[in-house]
Amino acid sequence: MEDLLQIGVITRPHGVHGEVKVFPMTDDVRRFKKLKKTILEGENGNIEIECESAKFFKQFVILKFKGFDTIESVQKYCNKGIFVTRADAVRLGKDEYFIADLIGMKTIDDEGNTSGTITDVIETGANDVYDIMLDDGRRLLLPAIKECVQNVDVDEGLMKIHILDGLLE
Repeated sequence: MEDLLQIGVITRPHGVHGEVKVFPMTDDVRRFKKLKKTILEGENGNIEIECESAKFFKQFVILKFKGFDTIESVQKYCNKGIFVTRADAVRLGKDEYFIADLIGMKTIDDEGNTSGTITDVIETGANDVYDIMLDDGRRLLLPAIKECVQNVDVDEGLMKIHILDGLLE
């Protein structure tokens, strides 16, 4: 399991006082209002910093970090990730998972045979779709619905799936 979870990407500076425009990579953008500290992907490793403020602008979040007061101080973080630790992550509900935990997860079929590996999670709005590379080289787009996903064991890295008729044709 990943220790750090990505919640956004800094796209560019915003204004002249060290604010940054962030593209959120989380289902709940309100989490940024409660963000006290975060981890920035730096050139020489990750750094932990404090967040002073968060506001929303269109599909972006405008963040202000403590000690970053100029455009120059934030410019080097453009196109870099913003992360939180698992301890600081939002609490998940029943049958909710972090995408980072699903990517690379092995899938097993109804008979208990390994069938493939999850390579991506596509967020469609209605329900997510798991992009699975099957062991035989085929690709399966599996809807993340109860009829298809029978069990998820994050600790073991296994998902038991049922492939509905017509999904592989």
